[in-house]
Amino acid sequence: MKTKILNFLLIITSLCGYLEWSGNNHIFLFKAEADIISKLFTNPISVVHPFTILPIIGQLLLLITLFQKYPSKILTFISIGGLGLGLLLGFMCLIGLISLKFKIIISTIPFIIVSVLTIINYRKAKLQEPKLTI
Repeated sequence: MKTKILNFLLIITSLCGYLEWSGNNHIFLFKAEADIISKLFTNPISVVHPFTILPIIGQLLLLITLFQKYPSKILTFISIGGLGLGLLLGFMCLIGLISLKFKIIISTIPFIIVSVLTIINYRKAKLQEPKLTI
């Protein structure tokens, strides 16, 4: 149950990222993803980019783990690290640190914290597995 809660929190915190760029432009990731999904059906070529598609696939994989009886460790780790969620929010945090944009930094910290807690939780679960002896 704890892993499902952590995976749910990973989805929620990944949507709370905040982007800011030149010309006083800014957007939260949940709004950007809504725009991407709507454009995916009307003009798919305009949204095909690894930094747009891979994080959404990562979130979908996390959503799948919520419906599994025992959430898959592999799907969770692929979602965090392999499919862009961790990469995207990590880059956003790095950009926030370089440009001293505290809104960006603060928006990425919850995802980073929940990611670390999820990894710790899976490692503890692995240590607590009963060892079979023959």
